[in-house]
Amino acid sequence: MTNQPNYHLIDQVRRRAEQFASKTALRYKSQQIWQDISWQSFQQSVDQFSLALLAHGIEVQQKIAIFAHNMPQWTIADFGALQIRAVTVPIYATNTAKQAEFILNHADIRILFVGDHEQLEAALEVADNCPLLEKIVCMKSQEIGQIRPLAHTKVENWQEFLAYASQDKQEELTQRLADKNLSDLFTLIYTSGTTGEPKGVMLDYANIAHQLHAHDLALPKIDENDVSLSFLPFSHIFERAWVAYVLYRGATVCYLEDTNEVRNALNEVKPTLMCAVPRLYEKMYSAIWDKVNKAPIHRRALFKWAISVGEKKRKNTLSYKLADKLVLNKLRALLGGRIRMMPCGGAKLEPTIGKFFQAIGVNIKLGYGMTETTATVSCWADEQFEPNSIGRLMPNAEVKIGENNEILVRGGMVMRGYYKRPEETALAFTEDGFLKTGDAGEFDAQGNLYITDRIKELMKTSNGKYIAPQYIEGKIGKDKFIEQIAIIADAKKYVSALIVPCFESLEEYAKQLNIKYQDRMELVKHSEIVQLFEKRINELQKELAHFEQIKKFTLLPQAFSVKMEEITPTLKLRRKVILERYRKQIESMYK
Repeated sequence: MTNQPNYHLIDQVRRRAEQFASKTALRYKSQQIWQDISWQSFQQSVDQFSLALLAHGIEVQQKIAIFAHNMPQWTIADFGALQIRAVTVPIYATNTAKQAEFILNHADIRILFVGDHEQLEAALEVADNCPLLEKIVCMKSQEIGQIRPLAHTKVENWQEFLAYASQDKQEELTQRLADKNLSDLFTLIYTSGTTGEPKGVMLDYANIAHQLHAHDLALPKIDENDVSLSFLPFSHIFERAWVAYVLYRGATVCYLEDTNEVRNALNEVKPTLMCAVPRLYEKMYSAIWDKVNKAPIHRRALFKWAISVGEKKRKNTLSYKLADKLVLNKLRALLGGRIRMMPCGGAKLEPTIGKFFQAIGVNIKLGYGMTETTATVSCWADEQFEPNSIGRLMPNAEVKIGENNEILVRGGMVMRGYYKRPEETALAFTEDGFLKTGDAGEFDAQGNLYITDRIKELMKTSNGKYIAPQYIEGKIGKDKFIEQIAIIADAKKYVSALIVPCFESLEEYAKQLNIKYQDRMELVKHSEIVQLFEKRINELQKELAHFEQIKKFTLLPQAFSVKMEEITPTLKLRRKVILERYRKQIESMYK
């Protein structure tokens, strides 16, 4: 089915532009007002961009790069490149200049599109180290004004670039569209990796076509009446593939550049769909229960009763209708009140949190996948929700459990390989063509898939006990006072942790107790603060085996950051860097 032409993403999106010409394809916020871009205008902008690229001599399967936060221009540039059979290479907006330089050179980028001033500065810092880079285009025209005094010959703004579009190239565009095929490379996505250099994952149109078809079969129907709020980065396959699916279905994409504005945007846009990572749910869950626990006893009892009714999912009963009226619909209103489905990925969702949101009527679709599998391999079914699982296999996905309980994947969603890395590509697959995920897992009798841990990240204490750090971090990290946590255990006699507090919550707590401090370093060393964390950690780790429990911890005054290379752009810990950078703090916990 996925080999049929109508599953080519470009065909399908162009068809939607004809079908829904006057309806809204994209929405974005400008000067506090939401602006609409119709399907017709979107397609015209995409065509104009394609013609400008052709005028610059971009050949079939040559690459352009986009280094920016989410914005309509991101998608216009992406589809404009794809229409001429070029390849889009995303760069995380938070990447350092050095990280961007590696991708620009490794992927042979001739034209780079940047978003805000930060990305422009990073690009200019390394431009002279990128011999193939001919042009840097500012997608936000106002940014050009800040750089003009430098008179950098490679820089121009969005409008200047689009002005190269010429009808003389229309015939060539028509020919490129006619020649496109599913074996064309669609994108190179550089996985940030927790160790070593990033690897460029090669995904083609057949990979995307497979996922479009699989999502049609597995998910509730999406149509032109749906609205998807987009705030996860397009530089990651999760949001990018989701937006491709949303546009393929003819729905509207709303762009949110500032992730701090999610709560406001939910109320303003009232989306029916939104991709999110577990951290969003963890924060909401923590904030809701914190408020409930401060409420009078009768309101606490009402809340807990309503949640227990919601868990039973008997929606036609009088009890459910009453619980929904008094409590559940008010909780859904926090997400805008119209959510039909929320795909969730990037990490495992703590089971109690998943169960809670399902109980209040929010259809979270926890899924499992990776860049190398064009995102989704499995996801929760509507009626067989199992909170400890990562769901059932997507249609036409093949999974088996290999050596060391490794999850092995085969199917149309699996990447072509790593760009310019044939040896690493060979190592990534078994002899019979299954991709090695690096995750350990198992199936139950009902076909639900479970992840037990990252094989490469299992830690072994000096007592010979194996520790699954992500499992412990998930248990402890859901606390409202904890922003980040890194478990330490490898070759140690017990488990310890480096913890970055959620300073918004912690500073409010300190204010209530009238705790005086000069700076955050003094705050995290205060005896009452340390006691608070001891108490909360001990409560959270009751369910853990004795050897898994955190015996000592250190509170850090600053967060792990991408800039310091302590975390990846997808917020995974770079444990090797953290162990080295915080060696003294770690050593002090074992004295």
